[in-house]
Amino acid sequence: MAPNAAHALAVREKVHSFLNAARTGNLDLLKTIAQQLDDGKGLAQTVIDVKDANKRGAFHFAAREGQIEVCKYFIEELKIDVNTKDEDGDTPLIHAAREGHTATAKYLINSGADPSISSETGNTALHHSAGIGDIELLKFLLTKSINVDLQSVVGTPLIWAAGSSQEDAVKVLLEHNANPNVKTEDDITPLLAAVAAGSSACVELLIKAGSNVNVTAAGGATPLFVAAHGGSAEIIQFLLQAGADPNVRDEDGWKPVQVAGTRGHRRAVEILFPVSLQVADVKDWSIDGILQPWTKWIEDRGLQESNKLRDITPPKKDVPEVTDEAKKKAGEAKARGDDAFKRNDYRSAIDAYTKAIDLDPSDGTLLSNRSLCWINLGDAGRALADAMACRALRPNWAKACYRIGAAFRLLQNYEESANAFYEGVTLDPENMALVTAFREAVEAGRKFHAAKQSKS
Repeated sequence: MAPNAAHALAVREKVHSFLNAARTGNLDLLKTIAQQLDDGKGLAQTVIDVKDANKRGAFHFAAREGQIEVCKYFIEELKIDVNTKDEDGDTPLIHAAREGHTATAKYLINSGADPSISSETGNTALHHSAGIGDIELLKFLLTKSINVDLQSVVGTPLIWAAGSSQEDAVKVLLEHNANPNVKTEDDITPLLAAVAAGSSACVELLIKAGSNVNVTAAGGATPLFVAAHGGSAEIIQFLLQAGADPNVRDEDGWKPVQVAGTRGHRRAVEILFPVSLQVADVKDWSIDGILQPWTKWIEDRGLQESNKLRDITPPKKDVPEVTDEAKKKAGEAKARGDDAFKRNDYRSAIDAYTKAIDLDPSDGTLLSNRSLCWINLGDAGRALADAMACRALRPNWAKACYRIGAAFRLLQNYEESANAFYEGVTLDPENMALVTAFREAVEAGRKFHAAKQSKS
């Protein structure tokens, strides 16, 4: 190896060790490596200059891992700016709050961190504490005269809390006069977020606080439409008792009871049917008649394979135990699939991923990868089946939601696509790919419905 290349490699290894020392809280090692990396700028500037590929420095890593002693060293001895930002606009405080390191976040604030500073997507420590239900930090932040209705790309702290089913956080925010009817740019309100999350507790709190139960979002969807789609009998009853209109129609001219029927939610249909006025063009206006289109809807779109996976948030799937040898062979098959995918040889990639899945059915990533291959081949039915099976294995993985949304988008089912992308956003609010996909699905749905209306 040439001398220059060897030196560069040695420096990279030291940088990695330095950032890892900040991450693990090894202050003595961090100081030693900082001195070795210092080329005359001084320790403070050296610490500031050493960053990873995402422009995150040692301060960000230390805060993200809750390493208070390292943070104290940076602030109290090196006098580094406590509000320093990385490439995404995240400060050490935002990193600490996102990971639930309450003590570290409070220390940073007491040391001068500005809780109103937001990331590039508008997220603040208040959004993160609300979203993960860190009540101690949430209450602490609210004593700092911070705007309780700070907007981010995906909404205010109340929308984050409601969309993450954080009942206690919703309660605290409402007690501090958070607006229960605030909207995002996409017309999402806290109530719509809570209904989409299936949180009856948050729905009840928001209704009591005065949330508009008939607010309209994209496609003419009201909270009752979202609840009918999800099938929660309890939430539907809460909304009806609060005055939700069961006879409002969406852009397709459908009522909530019909939406519940297309999803196969019998109990929801049974609740909505008595309060829904008959639709003239529905021949069999009965509970069974309203439920019948579910099967037809599946057949019309070639989704027979996903007939048993109809809910967008399936329960976690039980899988057999996989031996280490099987996992190793599955990894080898996955590598072959990855290579084929890079060559745009999607058929070969599917064959390899299928072999890997047979060997290790517990790995949701394999299903996600195969779903993407089906998307690229234009086979939306198989793509959706794999995406939903992936979600069954990894219900809290945002990428699984993305795969589901992409499959529905290929089917031109923009409502389902937007629903899936939005669920992904609630799992990973800072994922701009999901945020963008959600907005594009909403806009595509609007154009699609407008085109249909102009032809009729």
